[in-house]
Amino acid sequence: MSDDHVYLTLAEGHEDDTRWAYGTGFEDPLHGVDTAVPEGVDAAELAADCVALADDALVSAQRLAEWVTRAPELEEEVALANIGLDLLGQARLLYSRAGQVDGTGRDEDAYAYFRDAADFRNVRLAELPGGDFAFAIARLLVLSTWRLAHFQRLAAHPDPVLAAVAAKGVKELAYHRQYAAEWAVRLGDGTDESHRRMRAALEQVAPYLGELHSAHDARDEVADVLRRVTEAAGLPLPVYRPLPGSGRAGEHTEHLVPLLAELQGVARAHPGATW
Repeated sequence: MSDDHVYLTLAEGHEDDTRWAYGTGFEDPLHGVDTAVPEGVDAAELAADCVALADDALVSAQRLAEWVTRAPELEEEVALANIGLDLLGQARLLYSRAGQVDGTGRDEDAYAYFRDAADFRNVRLAELPGGDFAFAIARLLVLSTWRLAHFQRLAAHPDPVLAAVAAKGVKELAYHRQYAAEWAVRLGDGTDESHRRMRAALEQVAPYLGELHSAHDARDEVADVLRRVTEAAGLPLPVYRPLPGSGRAGEHTEHLVPLLAELQGVARAHPGATW
């Protein structure tokens, strides 16, 4: 199976996607959206869901930012930075919604900069150290596929704000997934060394698939994409050996604390400072 065929099959249903999702349009996705919590929607549960999804995006964006100046090509550096900015934009909207409905009135900065690691609810795959480029691609492939499936469902959520954020995110995530799929095939079907690295990266990601399924069941979508990509790349499907624990329960790896220290350092050193 060629790269082009993988692109066409994964892009099906997203033909109007832009190659650069971030910055191509500046319409406010929440313009005119009623921010009142709908009757029958549990505000506490809604806030918790928004925070968890925002934490996934924020931590993922921070890891992607580490590739600035380190990506193998300038074009890929720009691409990864833009993907990170997409995720950062999603995090900001979701944190703001959480602050509206959880009764605390917290803004996005309070959630991002002034919570400790134990208060974060991101999945652990997002917080793992960057590793090599193949690992970055494998992680992005899995997380974007999983998040895309979730956001496609959330676009019909009874809360109109969460539904609007999800609908906007679907277009962005479809590009993220496609970008990762193309690189996975290129690496897997490239040199012996790139093949070895891509195979090792998928094996590193595999133990965290169980946590993703527990946080939100997109098992079929993730399995289908991994099958198509690995077939096109001449790679074996990774062995599935789930690890115990869950970031959704506040159980994190030792890597989250230093990551947050880097992310939060300036804000905590100068609280309330403005330009």
